[in-house]
Amino acid sequence: MTWIAPEVERPGGSLVAPEQELLAGYLNFYRTTLLHKCAGLTAEQLATRPSPPSNLSLLGLIRHLTKVERIWFRIHFADNPAEPVFDLSLGKDADFELIDAGRARSEYDALIAEWTWSDKAAEGHSLDERFTFKGEISSLRMIYIHLIGEYARHCGHADLLREQLDGTTGA
Repeated sequence: MTWIAPEVERPGGSLVAPEQELLAGYLNFYRTTLLHKCAGLTAEQLATRPSPPSNLSLLGLIRHLTKVERIWFRIHFADNPAEPVFDLSLGKDADFELIDAGRARSEYDALIAEWTWSDKAAEGHSLDERFTFKGEISSLRMIYIHLIGEYARHCGHADLLREQLDGTTGA
């Protein structure tokens, strides 16, 4: 039986909430928007690269954002010695290059699990809490802003990929 990406409900949120709630809300909106773009597609469709010579696929975006969440929240902010999502010896684009439709469901589930870990890593911490990244001082606020931008860009990519796959456009 072929796995099909499930429907997802995107959260609403306040437009006037305190900054931390607002940033977390926007991040969650874009997280679920990515999965909304995948909803109803088969594992094979998620793994398809519809715009040669580009290596982009929806499954590649799922894998990439799993990696990004882990790097920023778990490894850098929480200083957790978690293993990288992908073997670094496979190259910096392994998340986009090593696509396997047979792993679509587990890759999808891994992204959702990483969101849970990320949210727990940030829970109870001030946006001003600092950590060192490549010798530079950074903050939790920067992670939220960076990831909102990262997801927003990739949701745009997902729009184009989805339209090329089955003609679906829109929110």
